Amino acid sequence: MGLFDFVKDAGETILKRGDDAAETDRLRGESIKGHIIGLGLAVRDLSVTYDDGLATVTGVVSSAADEQKILVAVGNIYGVARVDDRVTVEAPAAHAAPEPAATLYTVKSGDTLGGIAKAHYGNAGKYPVIFEANKPMLKDPNKIYPGQVLRIPPLG
Repeated sequence: MGLFDFVKDAGETILKRGDDAAETDRLRGESIKGHIIGLGLAVRDLSVTYDDGLATVTGVVSSAADEQKILVAVGNIYGVARVDDRVTVEAPAAHAAPEPAATLYTVKSGDTLGGIAKAHYGNAGKYPVIFEANKPMLKDPNKIYPGQVLRIPPLG
């Protein structure tokens, strides 16, 4: 939970405009919520507000990975500069091992998933691990762009 910064001028263009600033912000919050739902991300009681580049997201998820996917999905929308993550992760069963945390990585010009995998795992052939960790936001491992934020999970 907390505030996370993103590249405001990079990402998917989905935000709508209204007749005035308040209406525009309301429509943009609805657009972001619809985007999360459209990706099929597992979240209950989802709510999203938008105010001048800040998207505030609340809801309940079953894992830290689901929380991070929502954070990355929202932050990778053109016009979103910051995400206020107020998503709650349900407490795991008493016998469950804690999830290892993923790293968030901002794509630079010239990056490929193979290059990112080489830098993080020492093996470019591990790029499918990064691709899988970023589904459904990524649909093609060859289509990443500068400013995009990716989840880099630990190898397990």
